[in-house]
Amino acid sequence: MNTSFFGAPPISLDQLGPVEQSAPNLILWAVPFMILFTAIEMIAAYVEEKPFYERKETVGSVLVGLGALAVGAATKLALLYAIVWIYNALPWRMELSWWTLLPCYVIFDFFSYWAHRISHEQRFWWATHVVHHSGEHYNLSVSFRLSWVQHLKIIFFLPVALIGFHPVIFFTTNQIAVLFQFWVHTEYIGKLPRWVEYVFATPSNHRVHHGSQPKYIDKNYGATFIFWDRLFGTYQPEEERPIYGITTNIEQKGNPFHINFHEFADMARDVKNARGLRQKLFYVFGSPIKIAETKQAGEAKPEPAEVPSVA
Repeated sequence: MNTSFFGAPPISLDQLGPVEQSAPNLILWAVPFMILFTAIEMIAAYVEEKPFYERKETVGSVLVGLGALAVGAATKLALLYAIVWIYNALPWRMELSWWTLLPCYVIFDFFSYWAHRISHEQRFWWATHVVHHSGEHYNLSVSFRLSWVQHLKIIFFLPVALIGFHPVIFFTTNQIAVLFQFWVHTEYIGKLPRWVEYVFATPSNHRVHHGSQPKYIDKNYGATFIFWDRLFGTYQPEEERPIYGITTNIEQKGNPFHINFHEFADMARDVKNARGLRQKLFYVFGSPIKIAETKQAGEAKPEPAEVPSVA
């Protein structure tokens, strides 16, 4: 084994500029093609009179996507600095070798599964992810719905950085993983061959994930590979057509600020009205499903009957 491969020199902070340039901005390059394919799908749906698009939702998706690009550009250097700092602190730093993309991608996808799953199981993280599920129509523009605070979830990917992958490999892997998820947001692609459906997060598998029926909720978290769901018991095949959206759909469908922050506002309101620290923590880190059930039970509780006064 070439031991020097795992003893790469640290990256000087003065070299951050060249390192940033070495990490190709794949998402930015892909934007024109994503817009083109979305436009083609939108036109096809209009011509065929299929209810795949709704004007306000599409506007909301585009505005959220533009905001996500701006946030990504603004935070890229800070995130790169953090990853380079971790890389320099490791004694087993890997050289920049493009073949390491493959193991990095598989490992990254494993942690992506758990980051995604936790984003459904704990309300705080759900607030950073509900943006992506708030659309009631399933189409390519849904892939633009990326939370403006999604970069908080980088903490779930620290184990990938701690393995020692070169920062350029780490950021390139992240971008490829994001771009892979573009094509699965469509109803125009049916079920693919069985082996493809068994291994990958296909449009059919991901449509299930966006379904709001009880059997579809919290299923199929895999970003690229669906075998994580099969392994950890969260897989559900597509059966009846999913009903898209969340259990309580939002009203301001074209407002990107409301789309991004409505759950944070609801959470803050619940915490304010909660009694005691335990209940406050429940409304922040509890299961979104259990929180919804608790709130519904409270709203359904009958008011105490008035005792008629005796004259």
